Amino acid sequence: MQVQPNFTSKAPNRIVRYVYLITVFFLTLTGFGQMPIFKRYYIADIPGLGWLAQFYVTHYIHYLGAVLILALVSYLIIDYLFLQKKRIRLTASGYVRGTILVGILVSGIFLVLRNLSGGRFVPEFIIFLDIAHLGLVMTFLIVAGYCMVYKRRWVTQR
Repeated sequence: MQVQPNFTSKAPNRIVRYVYLITVFFLTLTGFGQMPIFKRYYIADIPGLGWLAQFYVTHYIHYLGAVLILALVSYLIIDYLFLQKKRIRLTASGYVRGTILVGILVSGIFLVLRNLSGGRFVPEFIIFLDIAHLGLVMTFLIVAGYCMVYKRRWVTQR
């Protein structure tokens, strides 16, 4: 007789949560690595952190993280719409974080398009995108920190 493993419904959620947290951490770290703050403030001189001062390394890791977060968000949206909609609902803090995250993703996509050859945006729009992306990231980190401290969840049971 073969015993079936006892998987709970929380196991996939835990994996998704850890992937999300690690991805957001590396996106934040490499996003700030795009600015020369790690070299300027000698953080890159700490043993093991020298890669933070290398623009192309942080740039490619940031792009890989962006692909991962887009895949994760797509998975969660599809899972919610087709499997979970009758069981869970977004909370107010979930709507706030989701809206800010969409703004980050949209501004990030436009920044990627700017970096492609042939991508022509006027300088004012590029400055707007840079400031919007950074501002939304800072807002998201503050809101996410608040939600973490006060245990505000993305979703709740219906």
